[in-house]
Order: sequence, then C-alpha cells, then structure tokens
Amino acid sequence: MAESFSLKDQLFNVEKTRYLAGLFDAASVEFDPRAFEADVMARLLDLELKARINWIAEMLSKHVPGPLDQVAPVIFAALPPPLDPSLRDDDFGDFIFAPLGEWVTDLTKTEADLPLALDLLEAVTQRFSMEFAIRPLLKTWPDPVLARMSRWAGHAHYHVRRLASEGTRPRLPWGLAVNLPLDAPLPILDRLHGDDTRFVTRSVANHLNDIAKKDPQIVVDQLTAWQARGEQAQKELDWMTSHALRGLIKAGDPRALRLLGYDPELDLSAELELPGRVRIGEKLMLGARLKGARGARVLVDYALTFQRAGGKTSTKVFKWKTGTLGADGLSLQKAHPLKARASTFTLLPGAHRVTLMVNGQPRASGEVEFLA
Repeated sequence: MAESFSLKDQLFNVEKTRYLAGLFDAASVEFDPRAFEADVMARLLDLELKARINWIAEMLSKHVPGPLDQVAPVIFAALPPPLDPSLRDDDFGDFIFAPLGEWVTDLTKTEADLPLALDLLEAVTQRFSMEFAIRPLLKTWPDPVLARMSRWAGHAHYHVRRLASEGTRPRLPWGLAVNLPLDAPLPILDRLHGDDTRFVTRSVANHLNDIAKKDPQIVVDQLTAWQARGEQAQKELDWMTSHALRGLIKAGDPRALRLLGYDPELDLSAELELPGRVRIGEKLMLGARLKGARGARVLVDYALTFQRAGGKTSTKVFKWKTGTLGADGLSLQKAHPLKARASTFTLLPGAHRVTLMVNGQPRASGEVEFLA
C-alpha cells in the first residue's frame, strides 16, 4: 500500500530545520545549530502543522534570546535572498520561514516595538507570506499598521504589495479575525487593483469577495468605479470582477450579474432534462435547452437540493456554462458525479430537486430519485 502524503512532513522536517539552523548559524556566532536542531526535532514530528510553526518559533526564541531590538539584527542577517521579484504568481516561498513571523509577533510587546516589527515582516514576507503573522498586530494597533500597509501598496516587491491586501482581508481563511470596518482597507485595494501581478490582483479579488458576504454594494460600487477609470488592463479587470463577484453570482445577486453583463430579467424559455432515477455512485445526466434573443449573454448554473438526515435539506449551486444564445438558442449537457463517499457529506436515497438557474434566476426544475 502506498504511503499517504503528509503536507506537514513535507514542509517541516529535519532537512528544513537544518536549513534554518544553518542560516542562523551564519548570522550569529552564539547560535548552536546542532542544539537547535536537537531541540526542534525532539517534538516536531509529534505535532500538527500549525503547532510545528509555533514550536519552531519557540525554539528560535530559546536559542536567540532577548527582546525584539536585540533579536532583529540576527533575523535580518539570517534571511536568504528575496524571492524572484520578476515572477508574477504562485511563488509562495518556503514555509520554514513562517515561524519567523510568529516569533516577531510574540516579541512585539508595545507600540514602541511596532515599527521594527513591521520592518521585519516586510523583509520576511519577501521569503514567505506574512499575512497570518501581521494580523495580531493589526488587531492591536490598527491605525499605525494600516498606515504602514498603505505604504506597502506601492512597494517594489510584489510579495509586500500582496501582503497589504491579503493581511487586511476580513475573512482570511484560518486567519485571526481583525474586526476592521469593511471599508477601512479600500484605499489600499484602490491602489492595488491596477497591479501588473496576478498574485496581487487575485488577493484584491478575494478581499472583495470577503466584503461581498457582508456588504455587496461596497463591492459593486468599487468595481464599477474601477471599470470607469480604466487603470487596469481590461482583460485582467474582467477577471478580477468575475472572481470578486463569484459568491454574489452564485447567490443570484442582480447587481453583480448586471455588472458582468448578464440580464437577470432576460426573456427566454428554458427546459431541463432529467432522468427519473439514478444510483448513488453513478453520474446524474443533465440536459438543458434555452431559447431567446440571439446574442443574449447567459450564465447557466444548476442547484441541487439534497436530502439530509432528520428530514432537512441543503442546496448547493454548481457552475455549468457561460455563453451567448444562437439562432437556435443553446443546448447543454452535463454529467454530475454522485459520489457515494464524499469528503464533506453523505448522499442519502430519496427525491432530490434540481433547479436550472440562468442569469441568477430559477428557470426550470424537477426531481430525481437517488437510489442506494
């Protein structure tokens, strides 16, 4: 049997620990790399991923003791060259530098420490992103941290520019809640939306998608303003708009649909073709036929309403097709796999409703019997 893949073991292991030890050995004559490696490895492999980051940070603090102003020169000296600034995407860096952010955050005791701490995070994020490490500082001292992050929006290195958006996201996955007003980072996003790096613009779009969950109008207004200003290449701005509005599109928000060029009130006829029954573990075959004005833009989704235990139901929207209606309309086919052992839920036998959505509006529906 093949061994299962372990992300925590790939990211944090003896080789990575030894690499980090070598960097600090070169930066400080007082650092003992062998003792550091032994202390880290005494517990590392028993810990989960996040706990490994915290443990390495704790061992760094033990082997390079002192307050932030004494430790900072060693950290600066230990850093390898920055990530390639000429790249444009998917260069996250080496996770072994994540503990440096936790270490810096732990050593930031007062606002007087803050400028140096932010200098360090600015440097470290050019080796591995510091969006998680900065959030405790942002929550404790929002005004000065936001002021620095505003300056980062104009930084020469795209990893620092991305941190200005990613670190201020209202719903950063696995990140500490910072409880900023939703519009507080908008001046930062306003500067970043014209960036020429997808790593940055993806973060801006994800940030807007977070905001949209609470206040869709802020997002629609901001994207509309950017469209009018024309500071970003149109293809990239179209991608950002679609990515930022993805949650609103699934929810059928008419403002978002219209911004993307889809009329929620489009006059059309729609038919949905379904089998009478299908067995769990097989594929649900869907068909749809749309007729309307030639050239009309359509965004087609389908919603499955699943039976749940205790007589409850839940609905999930799935993407299907975007396109335009031809002279004969548009015909679609789709095979939806019904996984018998999905990782997030279990399919139950019984009647399940399928709804055809066109430009965010339900246009046709029917039921399918799921068989065990």
